[in-house]
Amino acid sequence: MNAPTLHTFSIVAHDPAARAWGVAVASKFLAAGALVSWARAGAGAVATQAFARVGFGLAGLDLMAGGLSAQETLDRLLRDDPLRDRRQVACVDAEGRSAAFTGEGCFAWAGHRTGDGYACQGNILTGPETLDAMAAAFEAAPGDLGARLVAALAAGDSAGGDRRGKQSAAVLVVTPGGGYGGDNDRYLDLRVDDDPDPVGRLARLLKLHDLYFGQTDPARLMPIDAALARELQALLARLGYYQGPVDGAWSSATIDAFWAFVGTENLEERWSPDDAHRLDPVILDFIRERF
Repeated sequence: MNAPTLHTFSIVAHDPAARAWGVAVASKFLAAGALVSWARAGAGAVATQAFARVGFGLAGLDLMAGGLSAQETLDRLLRDDPLRDRRQVACVDAEGRSAAFTGEGCFAWAGHRTGDGYACQGNILTGPETLDAMAAAFEAAPGDLGARLVAALAAGDSAGGDRRGKQSAAVLVVTPGGGYGGDNDRYLDLRVDDDPDPVGRLARLLKLHDLYFGQTDPARLMPIDAALARELQALLARLGYYQGPVDGAWSSATIDAFWAFVGTENLEERWSPDDAHRLDPVILDFIRERF
């Protein structure tokens, strides 16, 4: 079977402070993230595209886990590849060193940019402005690695992106013990496989991920006073969780009802009865917007 031709733009990057590695990609191609994006905590990240050799993903991670640099890994992957001129590959290694390759046979416009801790690459783009915008956005964006990767995608998308159109986008971030439950490294793995605005949809999913799995800042916790308790009681009563008086008393019955609501909405990472009398404003914003 011939390799899929992945005409796309992507970024691989490393955040040394968070010990995180990641990949973000957008393309006029169904579920591009399932083929392009590869990362392993403590090893690095790989993006394989154009006339994609998907096996470069795992092979590249194994090589970097074994101690090779990003450039050495890239050289090893391409050394005996008879179709190297049609490949586009980028790596960032355990130390954040980056390397990228764009074969002369990739469809224009094709190229890459490398910087401190990242590499941007793309083919069948509207022009080099896509990669220039991605690099600038990644370097300037605030937030964690996932937010910066998606900011780079959004900038590339706005600057032109894939000249054939839009279909899918994805972001993958790994960090030691960062996955759900703490026994894996997959901190962030969001994919939009088929959508008319995949990068925009991905950005909205990232906000939901932060809601459900982001860390609460103890300094921002707000007391549940009588006015807020009354507001929440009214909501809980309307949704069928609470049958008591709407009197502003944050009683055990109200706490039990709110805990049931939290469980239904998958907000357990943000609130529990162990700290029942304070609320993360992120949850309150979600409640007011959604309900």
